[in-house]
Amino acid sequence: MSSAERLEFVSVDQYLSLEEQARTKSEYIDGWIRAMSGATIRHNRLKVNCLGQLIQLLKGQTCQPYDSDLKLRVHYQGGTRFYYPDLQVVCDSNEPTAVFQDHPVLVIEVLSPSTRQIDLDEKMTAYLSIASLECYIVLEQHQPIAIVMRRTRGGFLRGTVQGTDATIDLPFLGCSLSMQEIYERIEFTAECVQEPELEYDVGSSL
Repeated sequence: MSSAERLEFVSVDQYLSLEEQARTKSEYIDGWIRAMSGATIRHNRLKVNCLGQLIQLLKGQTCQPYDSDLKLRVHYQGGTRFYYPDLQVVCDSNEPTAVFQDHPVLVIEVLSPSTRQIDLDEKMTAYLSIASLECYIVLEQHQPIAIVMRRTRGGFLRGTVQGTDATIDLPFLGCSLSMQEIYERIEFTAECVQEPELEYDVGSSL
């Protein structure tokens, strides 16, 4: 979750150095730093539920999940960005001493009122430019709804998975995520804001 931006240009090296010393996390967008705010209990529970599933499903495999303590570096349109996705799954990992990953196959974000526009616009566009990415999932907090962007031969296609009886198939990992387990112990409310169905045609030109 993000809050405010630091309005002075900093280099990648400066940012990484600042992050090593900082008590709070900040994202880096092409030279600008955006501070991150804390998450709600609901937001964190959804993230932990997803992480728990992925740990079990990928146990003993090369592909492994990482939570929001680890940065993701994205090279986008000549610039460099560092995000802290709620979850990422990586099959081709950077060195164990690295503080970020470069090649996720799956990225998951939990939508919040303060970040939904960023997650569904800025971050989605940047994430879908990653050559290794097979799927980007954004999860609503207040209703069991997932927006799923899947890579196809013609680009990324958007789909919606809804209801606790549904599953999110991840064939590139040989498993599926259970919506019932994702939303375990989540109290549903009427506050969910569903996005309009949009057509995406995101190809290799990004």
